[in-house]
Amino acid sequence: MSADPGSKARPSNAKASNEKPASRPTPEALLGRAVRPAALALADGTVYRGRAFGATAVTSGEVVFNTSITGYQEIATDPSYAGQIVAMTYTQIGNVGVNAMDDEARKPFLSGFVVKELFDAPSNYRAEGSFDAKLSAAGVPGIAGIDTRALVRRLRDFGAQVGVLSTDPAVQDDAELVARAKRAPNLDGVDWVARVTCAEPYRFSEGAWPGVEGQLPRDPRPRPPRRIVAYDFGIKKNILRLLVEQGFEVTVVPATTSAKDALALSPDGIFLSNGPGDPAAVQGIQPIVRELVQKKPVFGICLGHQILGLALGGTTRKLKFGHHGGNQPGKDLATGRVAICAENHGYAVEAESLHAAGEPVEITHVNLNDQTVEGLAHATRPLFSVQYHPEASPGPHDADYFFGRFRRMVDRVVAGEKVSGAEICGIAPKTNPSKSARE
Repeated sequence: MSADPGSKARPSNAKASNEKPASRPTPEALLGRAVRPAALALADGTVYRGRAFGATAVTSGEVVFNTSITGYQEIATDPSYAGQIVAMTYTQIGNVGVNAMDDEARKPFLSGFVVKELFDAPSNYRAEGSFDAKLSAAGVPGIAGIDTRALVRRLRDFGAQVGVLSTDPAVQDDAELVARAKRAPNLDGVDWVARVTCAEPYRFSEGAWPGVEGQLPRDPRPRPPRRIVAYDFGIKKNILRLLVEQGFEVTVVPATTSAKDALALSPDGIFLSNGPGDPAAVQGIQPIVRELVQKKPVFGICLGHQILGLALGGTTRKLKFGHHGGNQPGKDLATGRVAICAENHGYAVEAESLHAAGEPVEITHVNLNDQTVEGLAHATRPLFSVQYHPEASPGPHDADYFFGRFRRMVDRVVAGEKVSGAEICGIAPKTNPSKSARE
């Protein structure tokens, strides 16, 4: 065998082969910061240890996992996550930093954030800061460096459960953290909407992100303008932006705004927004919605979909670990088409409860993973709703056609036509409305 050609060029002062190479500096050393300990304890006694980022705090919440690959900033600022600790299944988080335009609410409302690997130094032309700094300023703790695969498998197999996340160096004892997790409340029966809704009505007129130079021009906004009232159960900004793009003049109102006060704004339609927690626990909203659906076209998304289902006499149930991510399959029963959907919910409307309530309500969409109700429409009134997030922030744009459907429904009602949500959704009524009413 011939000698290594490179061996002849080795300098005489080369280090001996038994010398250890210099160790690589850690990211913390490069950034000049100390490693802070962090622990995530579940109510079942499991404890995960890693390094802290974000705020120094001890928080509790329902631990759920999100399967999105992109959009961690939009996820962290989605008010629908209030009361929850979010674990990302995608391994690398923070690489594109954060910027003010991508925030979905005035601040993050979630209880904590869990990642495998955190990028401390972002690299993106839109970045205005780091994800770490954003969570720190908002008082939200995070933990990095844990085996997120093990955590997600536990949640998938045994269901979402309450956990405690501590980034406080003085509160790191396993037994104490597990005891706190066992005492902490879950989402059931708690009105989280009251904690995230706006305090006063306001107008929203910001359109969609203008995009980058050279892209194809967008379609013009429909005219004439139509007025809508948007109930804020934890509303996302990108939903509002897409409503504006449909030519709506949007007034956002607090969650408990009476039907009388909403109708006093002379709206052409009513929008029921996304939001956090148990829909059955939202105080006082069902009677309001029952009154509104008698007088105006209504469109609901996510929690708004569930609240509309409850107002129509249905019931909701808690899912094992919920749907959180940008890759859920939603089938449109009218067309047979399957959309890849962005979802964020832990409860679902019970299909049979809608049928038993006596209202002529049609199921328009289902989730192909578990057959849960993803959309509903009324057979005689201008009402429809969807469980997933058609604004896709983050996520695919497969389902953004719902905003156009809402605009067409409102236009037809304003024109004096008698139109139903089922007709707008392309669903031929399967029920006999007169028979349902008699029964």
